[in-house]
Amino acid sequence: MSSCARSFSALRLSSVLAQRVALALVIGGTGACSGTPPLPPSLAAAPVERGSGCATSTVRIDFDFDEAPASRCVIRGERSFAILIGPEHAPPINPSPWYAFRYRSSGSADISVELDYLGAAHRYAPKMTVGGTVTPLSASVAADGMSATLSLPAGEGIVSGQELFGSDRYDALLDRLAALPAAERLTLGASLDGRLLSAVHIGDAKAPRLVVLIGRAHPPEITGALAMDAFLRALADEIAAGRVDTAATQFLILPLLNPDGVARGHWRANRGGIDLNRDWGIFSQPETRAVKTWLDRLPAGVRPVAMVDFHSTQHSLFYVQGADETTPAEEAFLAAWLGGKEKALPGYPFTIERRNANPGSGTSKNWFHATYGIPAYTYEAGDEADRAGIDTAARNLARAFLSALPLLAR
Repeated sequence: MSSCARSFSALRLSSVLAQRVALALVIGGTGACSGTPPLPPSLAAAPVERGSGCATSTVRIDFDFDEAPASRCVIRGERSFAILIGPEHAPPINPSPWYAFRYRSSGSADISVELDYLGAAHRYAPKMTVGGTVTPLSASVAADGMSATLSLPAGEGIVSGQELFGSDRYDALLDRLAALPAAERLTLGASLDGRLLSAVHIGDAKAPRLVVLIGRAHPPEITGALAMDAFLRALADEIAAGRVDTAATQFLILPLLNPDGVARGHWRANRGGIDLNRDWGIFSQPETRAVKTWLDRLPAGVRPVAMVDFHSTQHSLFYVQGADETTPAEEAFLAAWLGGKEKALPGYPFTIERRNANPGSGTSKNWFHATYGIPAYTYEAGDEADRAGIDTAARNLARAFLSALPLLAR
C-alpha cells in the first residue's frame, strides 16, 4: 500500500469517499496526498499547486486563485459535483477544513456541490462572492459532519468557507498605516515561498514602550482578520488625530504572519507544515524567527509592554493571563480595556478566559508573557459573529486599548 493510501486509510473514510479519494489521486497525481512532506527551501520558488478543477458541457469548477486550496473536483453528473477537501499535511491537524472554489455555468438550473472532508467535520458556513458582494449560503450538513451539500444558483461566483481576505487587502491596509505620521513600512523577512513579511512600524524608534500587534497565523481565521482590520483602522484614526503619543509609545504591526498558508488555502500551517502559533520560542520557521530577530535589535531602553494576536474560534473571546500571573498595573490595564464590556458592545458579546492557554506549547501569548513579563492577549473573533458587530467592537476596543496604555508605563 502506498503512503498516500495508508494516510487516507487511517482516517477511516467511508468506502464511497475512499473511492472518490482514489479517483482524485488519479486526477491530481500523488502530490494530492495530505501526508506528502513539504518541499525543501531550495524549491521554495515552485508555483503553488492548485486544485484539479473539472467541467461538464454546462458547468466548470476551478481552484485558480489565491486562497483556493489544493482540493479535488469529481464529476457526479452534468450539474452535480463533489469536492474533496483535505489538510495540507498529515493528521493531527486543527479541524478547520477550509474550501474555496470558483464556478461558472450556462443554463438556468441550480448546481449541486457536495463538500467531502478528509478527517474533519464541516466548520465554516459557506459564503458566495459575486462582484465584491458577499452573501451567506445555506448548506445541508451530514449527521456526522463529514460532508455538506450546497445548491448554487446558475451563473458564476466564488464559494468559500469565509469571505476572502488576501494580499491585496493587506497591502491597502499597510499602505494606509504607513502614510501616518512617524510611520514606515518594513519587510521583516520572507516566507518559505519567498513572500515578504510586510509590517508597519509607527512611532519614535526610541519610544520606551512598544506594542506588538500580530494577525493571521492561521489562514482560515477570517473573522480575526476582520477584527484586526477594524482595530487598526481605529488606531490609524487616533494617531492621525494626534491622540496617541508616538514619542512615548511605538507600534510594530504585522497583520499577515502566514502569507504562504493564506495564498495556498491551508487549514492551519505555513509552507513548512508548522502551526506558527506553536512555534514561538522554538523559532523553527522564518515567519516567527523574523519577528524575534526584529525584537532582538530593539535599542536599549525600548521594551514591549503589550502584545495582541488576532485569531478566530467558534465563539468570541479573549485569552488573558490568570490573576496570579499579573501585576496590579496589568490588572488595571485589563479592567480598563475589557472589563465590563463582555455584553456591552452591540452585536459582539464575548467572554474573557483567564488562563494560561496551551502552556509550554509555543503560542505567541505565552512566549511574549514569559519573555517580557507583559500582558499578552489572544483576540478570538467568533466564526459566525455578526460582521458589523465585529467591526464596531474592534474599533471601540482599539480606542479603549489606547486609552488604557498609560497604565502600563514602566
